[in-house]
Amino acid sequence: MSLLRIKGGRVVDPANGVNDVVGDVWIEHGRVVAAPSDPAARPDRTIDARGYVVMPAGVDVHSHIAGAKVNAARMLRPDHRRDSDFDPPGSPRVPRRGTEGRVPSTVATGFQYAGLGYGTALDASIPPLGARQARLELDDTPIIDKAFLVLLGNNHAVMDRVARGDRAALRDYVAWVTKATGAYGVKIVNPGGVERWKQGRGNVSTLDDDVDGFNVSPRAIIESLADAVDSLALPHPVHIHGLNLGLPGNAEVTLETLRALEGRRAHFAHIQFHSYGGTLDDVDSIASQVSLLADYINTHAGLSVDVGQVVFGETMSMTADGAVGRFLHRLTGRPWVSQDIEAETGCGIVPITYRDTNSIHALQWAVGLEWFLRVDDPWRVALGTDHPNGGSFLSYPQIIALLMDPARRLEALRHLPEKVRARSGLADLPRAYTLSEIAIITRAAPARMLGLDRKGHLGPGADGDVAIYSVDDDLERMFAFPRYLLKAGVVVLDDGEIRAEPPGATIAVNPEFDRDAIPAIAAEFERTTSIRYRNFVLNDV
Repeated sequence: MSLLRIKGGRVVDPANGVNDVVGDVWIEHGRVVAAPSDPAARPDRTIDARGYVVMPAGVDVHSHIAGAKVNAARMLRPDHRRDSDFDPPGSPRVPRRGTEGRVPSTVATGFQYAGLGYGTALDASIPPLGARQARLELDDTPIIDKAFLVLLGNNHAVMDRVARGDRAALRDYVAWVTKATGAYGVKIVNPGGVERWKQGRGNVSTLDDDVDGFNVSPRAIIESLADAVDSLALPHPVHIHGLNLGLPGNAEVTLETLRALEGRRAHFAHIQFHSYGGTLDDVDSIASQVSLLADYINTHAGLSVDVGQVVFGETMSMTADGAVGRFLHRLTGRPWVSQDIEAETGCGIVPITYRDTNSIHALQWAVGLEWFLRVDDPWRVALGTDHPNGGSFLSYPQIIALLMDPARRLEALRHLPEKVRARSGLADLPRAYTLSEIAIITRAAPARMLGLDRKGHLGPGADGDVAIYSVDDDLERMFAFPRYLLKAGVVVLDDGEIRAEPPGATIAVNPEFDRDAIPAIAAEFERTTSIRYRNFVLNDV
């Protein structure tokens, strides 16, 4: 592969301590390399980046872009789809058609991420039984590199091992299912609560509630899986969607969950949806509790978060927390889809519209921005909307502009219901993100959280994934329309035009485990799960 030089750009590479320094980036064989020692060396191609901002390509630590839930969402709102042809100039491939809209198709997802200057995205929620289909869809998503997390927080085989206190067997099972599915890590969603809800026995609301039929608690599931992930040295810590998502007063159980993980690595997903004060008896009492939770994050180095920022407009809620899906369906009166993956998880999909005139939606918007502004260390917080739950990833430039411009934030806040200003601390937070901090929360920090040591930076050995932006006083426009995107050293985006369509890689891990345990795992799973599930149904009848 040829030698490429990106010449004279304003390089922003915080992982290597480079903060808006004019310099060159060299790429060879798809990787960043040191500048040639021979001054006579001539690159095969030079991109003149003088006056442009040069950053690593973006990394999205939490999104939903593949699998059964995404496909159900696409079918639920066909009126939101529109066809587009994707035909990169000079591409040897047959032109492809994809559907855009709230939940874009595989091909559109890859092109849209690339159009923002992103090179990597993680789907955070795939059940083991749905992994094969999800991998096919990720392989069909062009340009960007992809990975997914496997759902285990309501898995029967996991809860059996947790109940027995057999940590070695749990470790082997987690390693086996991670490798067998081609996953990158482990996700927990409302541990035990989804299983209990599927049984028709309500939900869990505290860490010490009992999960009927399993003799386990959410606390035991979380702690055991976190220990298993750490003992396997998986690159990404256990990824947690906690209890009581979206409900007033849930900050209390969120804080208790953070404390339960003392001394362990953990990543908390869409933390905005878990950061509310108030009481269930009075939904209108909902208020921000970001200060309390961010103080804990600030003093515990093993923890990280992505925000799940809400943006106003029409979108789609999709979650492995089926109870939340039904709650939103009843709250909004809109159609919904409930999916049951026997012995593993559930799922709820509901269209949702966030309105700036709705005080609760507006508070959610403010709570998300508070998280960015109250976490002292930007390396501990990642930009995200929990796509598409809080809004599309296409809204990232809008969020970046709000973080970099306090006056813009205050003007937006001024147009929201008065109640929002009284129940959040956003108006009192004048912090303005710098270019370097934006590069951290969109690139360097997500890559570090995921353990992707070749992503999120521009040092020698890094993947040649580079985004180049025109400097613009309109910050939203600047980050919405990169001048170039390079993927593994290939110019993919040039002045708004897709020039190439590399396939991108689907990334998995390869944990070690006792392979002699595989027959026992398979036999136990087949013997127990379906029988137990049928018994639950019969007992309910």
